[in-house]
Amino acid sequence: MPTLSSDAFTVAAHFTNRDPVVARIYERLLAKARSFGPVAEEPKKTSIHLVRSTAFAGIATQKRSVILTLRLPHDVQSPRVRRHEQASAKRWHLELKLEEASQVDAELVGWLREAYELKS
Repeated sequence: MPTLSSDAFTVAAHFTNRDPVVARIYERLLAKARSFGPVAEEPKKTSIHLVRSTAFAGIATQKRSVILTLRLPHDVQSPRVRRHEQASAKRWHLELKLEEASQVDAELVGWLREAYELKS
């Protein structure tokens, strides 16, 4: 069976049959990330990676929400973080569920900036 290349996936496809709030959340996340500097969007089968030199955030769309995964050098103790995974000695993957664009607030943007600025 042939495998699909990443070229087979599009950003737009992740918003098919999704509530309009999902696109608003994504657009706000992308705009905030791009305020830090260049950001590439890499659509994958189940998510969209936001990339500087490497992926610093992953965005998986659901029917009415977005699952945001951030790559940080430390854990974050917050009720907003629904999953904490230590990927290596100096890397954590933190998962947040976003249901409104307003949840992309100063606190979350601070974490997003930290993820963006993290060196490989």
